[in-house]
Amino acid sequence: MAIDRSSRRDFIKAAGAGAASIALSTRASGYRRILGANDRVRVAFVGPGDRARDALIPAFMRLAAELNFEPAAVCDIWSKRREEGAAFVTQQADKFKAPIGSEQLPTARNTDELYAMKNIDAVIIATADFQHAYHCMEAVRAGKDAYVEKPFANTMSDARAALKLVSGSKQIVQVGTQRRSTPNYMRANEFLKSGKFGDIVMAEMTWNVNQPGRWRRPDVVPQLREQDTDWKRFLINRPYEPFDARKHLEFRLFWPYSSGIPDQWMVHQIDTVHWFTGYDHPASVVANGGIYLWRDGRKNFDTMTAVFDYGNAAGGGKGFQVVYSSRQTNSAGGVKEIYYSNGGSLNLDTNKVGPAGGLEAHHAKAMGKEPFLLPEMSLSGAESIKAEISANTGVDHSTLAHMRNWMECVRARKTPNADIHAAYNHSVALCMTIAALHTGKRITFDEAKQDVVVG
Repeated sequence: MAIDRSSRRDFIKAAGAGAASIALSTRASGYRRILGANDRVRVAFVGPGDRARDALIPAFMRLAAELNFEPAAVCDIWSKRREEGAAFVTQQADKFKAPIGSEQLPTARNTDELYAMKNIDAVIIATADFQHAYHCMEAVRAGKDAYVEKPFANTMSDARAALKLVSGSKQIVQVGTQRRSTPNYMRANEFLKSGKFGDIVMAEMTWNVNQPGRWRRPDVVPQLREQDTDWKRFLINRPYEPFDARKHLEFRLFWPYSSGIPDQWMVHQIDTVHWFTGYDHPASVVANGGIYLWRDGRKNFDTMTAVFDYGNAAGGGKGFQVVYSSRQTNSAGGVKEIYYSNGGSLNLDTNKVGPAGGLEAHHAKAMGKEPFLLPEMSLSGAESIKAEISANTGVDHSTLAHMRNWMECVRARKTPNADIHAAYNHSVALCMTIAALHTGKRITFDEAKQDVVVG
């Protein structure tokens, strides 16, 4: 079901020579050192905020001793988070008995200071949504491997620049769409690709919560003073505006720092569509939404729905529709991903395949067709994403598996499960969705220019 990727290949090929020259001049010392099987890989944490502390740092520490990695530094532009982050990393190293270079973990005020250090081989990046691709490019130019939180990029200019640079390097880059390393999703991918499910005709996805405080930091915002951070470095390539502590810490609520729901949640689920089907991006997207309840000064919507068209059904080929709906004002329905074929459904909430909605005999016979009803079955051995919490470590199994995949690929110099192409593809779908929400128009994609088209 994959689309013609000649334009993508041409884009990468044309970009490759320039990117390679940059990468070759910067990566050599770190790359050679990591190749030693017995060498300890030293990792810095860039942006030790909520996501890093809740999941990424514990996952890394859980695996560090086994895979011979160690924390080497912490980098953050805010002094409070930098100091607290260093203390947290040290505490987690002690908890999981992970190796650590020194009791006083080095800290850096910015990435210039970080990459001036000589003992950094790789980085784990968990900064603000709009900074991920930018910080990934900084790491690759410095010759470092990187685990980069999602979303990868929410503008096409950042996405294209990062694809060009990373594709032309030998650095190992994993983006944090951890479903690609999660057992139930891996088994679903295998089943769908086996052909037994039939062609996908529809997918329905939801991510619903009822949390007025989601992405709010009312206790922390008053603690952030402009003199304690670097506001210009926070903005990186976004238009200048005066310092705003809310936008610094509650960035998920404010465009152009995040689009909120699409940046945070949709990319996880739409990424599985690309993975399962081989399509790089939607053919078109329409979307709408609004702030219907949580009027707290935010700019990003608390409710949205997007409809994606994949394939070439309009031209007589195969294709299907994806309906994505998310709200922060009522949690009914929760988080769901259900794929449909003419023979039934695959439900990644229950990890069940079954005949519900499939083509029954009497309807098939009337049109001279064969009935198609999938048998009831489970995705054998799969673990529900809702239950993936380890009582022993407090680390969710999806992130743990994804972190392991990256760390093992750093050692083996192999392509990780969510590589730069997966990152770029979900960024395209994200940018198309943002354009649809902001303009109210139908959005398509120009393959030659690798850019979204409005209207």
